[in-house]
Amino acid sequence: MRVVIVTESFPPDVNGVSHCALQTARQLVARGHDPLVIAPATAATTASSDSATTASSASATTADAGHDGFAPCPVLRVPSLPLPGYPQVRVALPTRRLAAALTAHRADLVHLASPFVLGARGMAAAARRRLPTLAVYQTDIGGYARTYVGLGEAAAWRRIRAVHGAADRTLAPSTAAVADLEAHGVPRVRLWPRGVDTDRFRPGRRDPRLRRALAPGGELLVGYVGRLAPEKHVELLSRVCALDGVRVVVVGDGPSAPALRTALPGARLLGCRTGDELARLFASLDVFVHTGPLETFCQTVQEAMASGVPVIAPAVGGPLDLVVPGRTGSLVPPGDADALRDAVWVLAADPGLRAAYGAAGRAAVAGRTWDAVGEQLLGHYDEVLAQRTAVAA
Repeated sequence: MRVVIVTESFPPDVNGVSHCALQTARQLVARGHDPLVIAPATAATTASSDSATTASSASATTADAGHDGFAPCPVLRVPSLPLPGYPQVRVALPTRRLAAALTAHRADLVHLASPFVLGARGMAAAARRRLPTLAVYQTDIGGYARTYVGLGEAAAWRRIRAVHGAADRTLAPSTAAVADLEAHGVPRVRLWPRGVDTDRFRPGRRDPRLRRALAPGGELLVGYVGRLAPEKHVELLSRVCALDGVRVVVVGDGPSAPALRTALPGARLLGCRTGDELARLFASLDVFVHTGPLETFCQTVQEAMASGVPVIAPAVGGPLDLVVPGRTGSLVPPGDADALRDAVWVLAADPGLRAAYGAAGRAAVAGRTWDAVGEQLLGHYDEVLAQRTAVAA
């Protein structure tokens, strides 16, 4: 099968959309399929000029796509600009190369990862070519509009309905996301969760030397991993920082990093970490805390569980599917710093409870591998293609 993955973000970007798009490409290649990724250029990648060798020459577009070191398949980078105030997020500029790439790759299906800007253009190009489309909902754009603009949530949902409503099928990562999409009038929604690398993220990665470096006094290590941005509300950990015998560790980067150095006294802000280094950090924590209320899934919660670490997260969105209160961790009211602190304190006082939650969390995600999730995705592809064939007949 020849699949074009149009994604709003791709490595070296570090976020949920980027990671899921990469894993999708890997799963397709591993099964003998032929994917092409189209993504915005980043500061670490090079996009060739959008010039005369675009719509007039599909072969030139194919030549522009290459293995850029981040994926097992060709990646076509299109021109982009950093989002004002949030340079880690890139917004794709209009380009005719996307449409030419669909033709050049001879796509059987177009996979749209978190479509909003580049994905909307991919949807339009696919529709003109009558290609089947599958859209993956991953970002609470309505919530982001409310956070960053203060208004515009209704306009964001109109855009979501327009893009996803044109797709043959929309996949949402959690039951809360499915319900949200359906409540806003998006049709043909199915559940498709995310996988986790249980070989990389595992309790055996726990590193005593790393723990001594982060907590030389033997403090309880409480960690957050993710983007440092206003919608994540990492500042809610300030009251956890005040607990005796607790050291807060923050892993990630983003526009909120400077303010958090002041807001979280005594915390260790380690910046962005990836790969095995990130896995050692996860496994070396005693408690993982997520603070953001806008997660459609929350991959870091699943990675913490795979690492055998008890989890505290907001009782909203994706974590509702992942965390079982009283078994794998705790769910607290979103935005409630006192409840967050109290949940940490309960676990700090009970090593046996931490161990039980961690073991149960690891067991809960044991079957949620990317291989298993990849099989589910191929099933959705097959159903969409079969539906198109039936309609044509």
